[in-house]
Amino acid sequence: MKKSIIALALFGAFAVPAFAQTAAPAAEAEASPHTLTANVGVFSSYRFRGIDQTFGKPAVQGGFDYSHSSGFYAGNWNSNVSSGAGFPEGNIEMDFYGGYKFAVGDFGIDVGGLYYYYPGSNASPLSRTNSKNPGKTVNGTVDNGEIYVGLSWKFLSLKYSYAVTDYFSLPDSSGTSYLDFGANYDLGGGWGVNGHVGHLFAKDYRYSGTTGSDKIDYTDWKVGVTKDFSGWVVGASYVGTSAKGDCGSAEFYCFSNSLNANGTLGSKSKDAGRGIAVLSVSRSF
Repeated sequence: MKKSIIALALFGAFAVPAFAQTAAPAAEAEASPHTLTANVGVFSSYRFRGIDQTFGKPAVQGGFDYSHSSGFYAGNWNSNVSSGAGFPEGNIEMDFYGGYKFAVGDFGIDVGGLYYYYPGSNASPLSRTNSKNPGKTVNGTVDNGEIYVGLSWKFLSLKYSYAVTDYFSLPDSSGTSYLDFGANYDLGGGWGVNGHVGHLFAKDYRYSGTTGSDKIDYTDWKVGVTKDFSGWVVGASYVGTSAKGDCGSAEFYCFSNSLNANGTLGSKSKDAGRGIAVLSVSRSF
């Protein structure tokens, strides 16, 4: 193959110089309005809105994104999860999203919807007695549907998400919302710093532990640094929350290492909102 390429190059250089001088330049192909990208990453722990989704174990994540020059986009993202994080019998998270975004100068606006789906999961063990609708039960696969609107200015962003279904299949939790304020600043030389503060506003659903009944709302935060090595981005961050996860008091965010369809918990438990350092390696294609 290399010999053929060399021979072709020599032929082009010496055999047809006159053609090269007189031919009109080839017209540049028009840029396509369609863009398709992929991403993959390995994380020491998967934290969703600050809460541990993998019982402290590593996560392999990745997905695909399509965008059109008009501003419309759609995508899919996936990760392994622990069934004990509220997905009985499930171990995969699949997210599907789409929306429209545009910019006006340094300001950006993004509106869309996001659907979280956990194939193979069974929502029945999530049924609980609460003050709004005592004795209500849930069935089927664990899922969650949200709509969102996001605003951005240079390296700052603000996003509001609103659950149009029961929040991850918890009874009577439709209307739960999440407000996220973030910053992502490029330091140059492949270095970047990022930060985030978010708050979950629970709707109606309450849990009952040994210390009484309480809502599941909380605040979470993250500070981190990244370094780009020829397209491979290495990151380190610290994630913390105010979520109540004391296992001694049976608080809501005390997660087990597993949860089956009968509601049986695994042999280990852990505060899912505890502060933790997360390391990652990711790449977009």
